[in-house]
Amino acid sequence: MPALVRPRNDLGQYDDLAAEWWKPRGSFAMLHWIAAARAELIPPAPRPGTVLADLGCGGGLMAPHARRLGYEHVGVDLTTTALLQARARGVRPVRGDVTRLPLADATAEVVVAGEILEHVADPVRVVQEAARVLRPGGRLVLDTIADTWLARLLVVELAERIPGLAPPGIHDPSLFVDPARLVRAAGEAGIPLRLRGIRLEVGSAVRWLLGRAPAARLVPTRSLAVLFQGCGVKTA
Repeated sequence: MPALVRPRNDLGQYDDLAAEWWKPRGSFAMLHWIAAARAELIPPAPRPGTVLADLGCGGGLMAPHARRLGYEHVGVDLTTTALLQARARGVRPVRGDVTRLPLADATAEVVVAGEILEHVADPVRVVQEAARVLRPGGRLVLDTIADTWLARLLVVELAERIPGLAPPGIHDPSLFVDPARLVRAAGEAGIPLRLRGIRLEVGSAVRWLLGRAPAARLVPTRSLAVLFQGCGVKTA
């Protein structure tokens, strides 16, 4: 029987790839590296029981970082197979849509929206929901893919050909995100958002591709043209 061919950005791909979440050299390897870069923007929990809400948590790749930093890790996702794996790693799973979060107002100290905004039709709504569930003084951390020709070239045309960087068909480039639009949306929601680009550190990526390193690293860059991060604190 021929393999099922799904449309780009089809949610069912995550069920198809359910066994890949925690393979060091699996289809989601790069998501582990991005999660590590995301964690660098999150301060330690100020007190026990402090909530980190993880939007589009997938298989729970933020779990080791949230645990190390002392947070109660709440993960929101629509994919049941992913949530089961997240729960096995200590995440409190919540099945829900990131544009309509099933979480109460002002309940989280940190909200992370990692590699999810480029998968939804309305990323502004996700930012608004993140702001709603953040308490005043809480931190929003996000990362996503820019709506540029360079991102389409590197993330779709190139990365989908290299195992571990992006599964074929996982992204729909029509959903890639305008950084300025996110900054405006966050500002209107009371979160002054600062952006920075991130890129693969070439040496570590080559060592990983050659099987000489367990992981590659992402490092900051001035350019927002491909991958970028945002971080901001809710003022009110």
